[in-house]
Amino acid sequence: MLLDKNSVTANKAVKFAHENVNGKGNTVKKLHIAISTDKITETVSDYSQRLNAEPSLVVPGEYALWRTATLNLSVRQDAKVDPGSLRHLGWEDPSAEEFTQDVDVNGIVWEQFNADLQAEEINELWPDADYQP
Repeated sequence: MLLDKNSVTANKAVKFAHENVNGKGNTVKKLHIAISTDKITETVSDYSQRLNAEPSLVVPGEYALWRTATLNLSVRQDAKVDPGSLRHLGWEDPSAEEFTQDVDVNGIVWEQFNADLQAEEINELWPDADYQP
């Protein structure tokens, strides 16, 4: 069976992703998506079903966080951002040594952090959360 270049590349990408998710290769960055909501309870229910996972953390009435093998998704009540809007994007990167932030050509804020740095930020905002990744 002959494989074209695109098939070989796709197969390599799938193998790379599989190895990294399973811890056999380099650590994979998780895409971070942060959106605004004014319906935390409803959003937690909806997104838990969509992701087939319960949140890692819920701060009642204010914030929820899901951390899956490939995604870091947060929803937050944020008076500065319209409900249903993107707050920012980023990467949860285990190799990140500090929290960084920059803005892309479209004006979207991108953050980069590791799980412990995100936990520090969460616990500063909501000390009673006592969140540990």
